[in-house]
Amino acid sequence: MTIRVMIVDDHPLVAEGMRALLESEGDIEVVACLSGGRDAVEQISQLAPDIVLMDLNMPGIGGLAATELILERAPATRILILSMHDSPEYVSTALSHGARGYVLKDVPTEEVREAIDAVIAGGTYLCTGASAAHGARTARPDALTGREQTILLQLARGKSNRDVAEELDISVRTVETHRRNIRQKLGISSTAGLTRYAMEHGVLQGTGSGV
Repeated sequence: MTIRVMIVDDHPLVAEGMRALLESEGDIEVVACLSGGRDAVEQISQLAPDIVLMDLNMPGIGGLAATELILERAPATRILILSMHDSPEYVSTALSHGARGYVLKDVPTEEVREAIDAVIAGGTYLCTGASAAHGARTARPDALTGREQTILLQLARGKSNRDVAEELDISVRTVETHRRNIRQKLGISSTAGLTRYAMEHGVLQGTGSGV
């Protein structure tokens, strides 16, 4: 069976290099190399990949938000994060958003293939560095859901409730409800406090030039 793969990375050399490596495998077809999360979300239904190799830090819609939106539209799609970041917050946040695996960009090609096979088979896969980071993270009783972390990220970037609603294609009332739940869980009432929490816990990984 041919495995249909979508690669989402805003660095063309990385994306094309990964395409060449994967297409050397006889049973993998790379259906697209896209440079951003928005393109991936918009084309997910048309391209119908079995698995998406997703970078985290990209302009516009980053990898976390894109993962969540793709799974809302195509729940059977498997998301495998391919990143240079091995911090516990990055790994745990990606998994909480629905990713089925996390692989660092510096692993051998053979391990990327191993991760794809594991995720396609219905399992999960963490490369050695990501597994160690995830295991080191202490679970928080007030941990936010994936959707709440996505909204926290948008709010921490200074976006209004209406901006967040338009970005995520949900109602303003839904954003307000999530915002209230976030504040209650974290015990934080101010936007500045939410921003500081997001920075300290790796939620703001979608900002900046990224990888």
